[in-house]
Amino acid sequence: MASAKNARVLVVDDETDVLFALKMLLKTEVKQVVTEKNPDNLPALLDREKFDVIFLDMNFKSALNTGNEGLFWLRQILQKDKEARVILITAYGDVELAVRSLKEGAADFIVKPWHNDKLLETLHYNLQARQPKKAGAGNTNTHKNTSTSILGESDAIKEVLYKIDKIAPTEANVLILGENGTGKELVARALHEKSFRATKPFVSVDMGALTDSLFESELFGSKRGAFTDAKEDRAGRFEAANGGTLFLDEIGNITPAMQAKLLTVLQNRQVTPLGSNTPVPVDIRLVSATNEPIYELAARNQFRKDLIYRINTVEITLPPLRQREGDVELLARHFSAIYAQKNHKPEPDFAPATLQKLKQHSWPGNVRELQHAVERAIILAESNLLQPQDFSFSPMEMATAASSTAAFAPERAVPLIEMERETIIRTLEKNKGNISRTAKELGLTRTALYRRLNKHDI
Repeated sequence: MASAKNARVLVVDDETDVLFALKMLLKTEVKQVVTEKNPDNLPALLDREKFDVIFLDMNFKSALNTGNEGLFWLRQILQKDKEARVILITAYGDVELAVRSLKEGAADFIVKPWHNDKLLETLHYNLQARQPKKAGAGNTNTHKNTSTSILGESDAIKEVLYKIDKIAPTEANVLILGENGTGKELVARALHEKSFRATKPFVSVDMGALTDSLFESELFGSKRGAFTDAKEDRAGRFEAANGGTLFLDEIGNITPAMQAKLLTVLQNRQVTPLGSNTPVPVDIRLVSATNEPIYELAARNQFRKDLIYRINTVEITLPPLRQREGDVELLARHFSAIYAQKNHKPEPDFAPATLQKLKQHSWPGNVRELQHAVERAIILAESNLLQPQDFSFSPMEMATAASSTAAFAPERAVPLIEMERETIIRTLEKNKGNISRTAKELGLTRTALYRRLNKHDI
């Protein structure tokens, strides 16, 4: 594989909405997205074509009734291509099959409903992992082929990369601190990839999405009959990560009750599934992350100090983009090359006033905000020289720019058909590709929305 922008991705799922949502999300990230609803077509499809990453649902409405359809098709894929990077798609809470899939050769798994940013990070990580290793490629700073690589030349980011190289080969628990959009999961994956556990699972948990009722079963597992609808034994995320790395994202958001249970497990290095009295030993390297002021929370007795000591053998603080002197232009040019290629446009340049505007902006959303701003500018810019007005950073600024455009430059007004297309795309992204919710929000029927999707080639 050459790079993400030249990659080919296959998505196999029997739900039309899932196929559509993933195609919408991935088509600007890679060269081609192929979707397949019937897994029976997989052998012939893989004989004809090669894919860099395959997203595979774990449960199909097929004649197979074991509940292990995903594992069956995973084995079929790996027989065709031993190097295939297969990412399993599983329902939230159903990690039992995910554990087995990792042991049988799956590269990763994602959980429905997914977070788009995390799914894209998983995609780019696996695209990067499939690439042949080159001399010197072990330094994270040299991975410049994807839109989610750790990239920068500032002293602040060099310090982070230095810490990753020093800490990764150890067994130390790591706490990653930083604002939203600074790349905390990328650092967690880099720590895993450079560790002695790199060949074992990397399991990510969005702690902010776990309710008190789900916390124990998701992290520690459950036995059949432990609660309503517990029809079989299920392994938890700790067991899924056994031998590898467990990444607890948004750990600053968990309740005091969750904190106490997590502390017990970390102290004893064993989990007791719900409905069982038998503890299960676990061997994991723990990496945690938060954008919350966790020490302030501890001072106010909202986060346990003893838990901080457990998760924070070593700490890495990611600098916000506004403190990474010199990196804004570097990243902006990096993203512009990527999105120009993906949108079939010539790579643009930046007017000096534009670069000045980008450098002066505070970037509250950090690298993720810059990435989206550049993508939007590439799509909407009217020339190959990006101007300051191609970048708007707030609703007030966008409204001011729109008013100015309407009042003083009517010839540059956006055609209604383009506004309609942009509105549909934004609403789809907001609703994660869900057709029913998107149609309802737009005041359309599903049929009317599908007609517009075809009209705009979305």
